[in-house]
Amino acid sequence: MKKSGLLVFLTSVTLSLIGIFILYESSTYTALLSIGDKYYFVKNQAIWFILGVVLCLIISKINYKNYYKLALPLLLGSLFLLILVFFPGIGLKLKGAHRWLNLGFIVLQPSEVLKITLTVYLAAWLSEREKGRLMAFLMLLLLSILLVVIEPDLGTAFIIAATATIVYFLSGAPIRDMIFIALLLTGSIFALIKIAPYRLERLLAFQNFDSKNLSSAPYHIKQILIALGSGGLAGLGFGNSIQKYAYLPESTTDSIFSIFAEEAGFVGASALIGCFIVLTIIGFYIAQNTKDTFGKLLGAGIVSFISIQAFVNLASQVILVPLVGVPLPFVSYGGSSLIINFIAIGILLNIARHKT
Repeated sequence: MKKSGLLVFLTSVTLSLIGIFILYESSTYTALLSIGDKYYFVKNQAIWFILGVVLCLIISKINYKNYYKLALPLLLGSLFLLILVFFPGIGLKLKGAHRWLNLGFIVLQPSEVLKITLTVYLAAWLSEREKGRLMAFLMLLLLSILLVVIEPDLGTAFIIAATATIVYFLSGAPIRDMIFIALLLTGSIFALIKIAPYRLERLLAFQNFDSKNLSSAPYHIKQILIALGSGGLAGLGFGNSIQKYAYLPESTTDSIFSIFAEEAGFVGASALIGCFIVLTIIGFYIAQNTKDTFGKLLGAGIVSFISIQAFVNLASQVILVPLVGVPLPFVSYGGSSLIINFIAIGILLNIARHKT
């Protein structure tokens, strides 16, 4: 394993171990209260972590060029899975959303699978030079994100769209195409926010809250800011979080960073963010130095969807953007996200083996 690949792997493992540790610290109360097993979340995450690492190491041995011929079947398979979430009996509806498939031995979130399969397909397709592909690209992107939006899951749809756009840009797209895509995506996002009351409510809450007067802030934002403010410079100490006692919503998934910042403080939170920065820089270094165009685009796409998701989650947790329901890669609770991210890292490790 090249040094760059080893660093990416170790950083991913470090982030996952931090996630398991914070789950152990923060989830026992809510798990005992809602499930009756205070170690429920941490046990599941530990199993998924082991499975993810094993798959990562196995996939790192498979030549990434093999995915070129498998790109279309993989994409079609993931789109089929996205359709299946709406079928009663196999699709699970939780909190009003159709995002999961109950496969018996595991609950799968197909939108997580789409992140990597669409990236593989776009890297294969766009590695060949051709003219007039903008409309074909937009049609494929529209179909892909539409199936995610109607689940509904606008946050994941945005990550998929942003990743696809980056891959399209890196393939040598002209600037006029990028301006058109940017305007189209921006308009689409605002339209989707306007037609969904809960999304509009989040946007208005973000625009109107006053950090000097938290009494007017929505409950979730208020609890996030309390957690961040309580952490201070050095934190309250691991195990001493107050917000973990069911005050902060989604404390094991979307808002796990706030619990970590409360316990580890600004110093610990900065170190965690630093891990994602290292992962992003080294990942793009691997992609940039890969011999062939397919490998360059595939590596860049993998790093993009992990980094964009991390940025969106962290930005929403420090109230730089409206709250978005996406997990923090490697850290938040969730099997589909963790395993897919490790599979993606496995592909990136193999790309690192073949780079110049």
